[in-house]
Amino acid sequence: MKINTVIWDWNGTLLNDLDLCVSTINKLLEKRRLPLLDNYSYKEAFSFPVKNYYEAIGFDFLKENFEIPAKEFINLYDNGVNDCSLHSSVNEVLAVFKKKGIRQFVLSAMKQTMLQQTMEDKGILHYFEAIAGLKDHYAVSKIERGKQLISEFDINREDGCIIGDTDHDFEVAKNLGIKCILVADGHQSEQRLRSTGAKVVSSLDNLINNGFYDIFN
Repeated sequence: MKINTVIWDWNGTLLNDLDLCVSTINKLLEKRRLPLLDNYSYKEAFSFPVKNYYEAIGFDFLKENFEIPAKEFINLYDNGVNDCSLHSSVNEVLAVFKKKGIRQFVLSAMKQTMLQQTMEDKGILHYFEAIAGLKDHYAVSKIERGKQLISEFDINREDGCIIGDTDHDFEVAKNLGIKCILVADGHQSEQRLRSTGAKVVSSLDNLINNGFYDIFN
């Protein structure tokens, strides 16, 4: 498997926002007197579509519309995301890929303006040819945005790879017809990621260490 283009997921893959997501959803759960999550139970529950995940952890959308907790979460998350750090090894991995001439992109469900600002704040925008977020929090799907990205930048699907941290990233990759590598250091457990059949690594530095480096040109 040789790769010359990497499409990165952002939340959970490059940005370490797990603790923020757990604390934020717990504020919503506590407000509704529902059981709280720890990191383990969160990683076992979190899924897409997000509405299904909310229902699985106790939200009752016969009592309130999904948009109510969804907006609450987004507002709280947006207020705290600046305090999130990048995963360790992010700069090292991105620099290695750039040095090897690998094209790098970001494909995210985050709102485009927030994605741009957050990546600027972290000082890593220069590694990427382009970043693709959503127009708003309820815009086209990540799959459709990915199709636009591939078309706009003439990405060869056979030589491309999505690197993400959830089974949804695997589904996006399947729909886009490109390879997928999942990193078990984000929003879902390693067991759930391995159940997809995708290649799974425990952390980002595994992408350039332990012989795995050879998949990249």
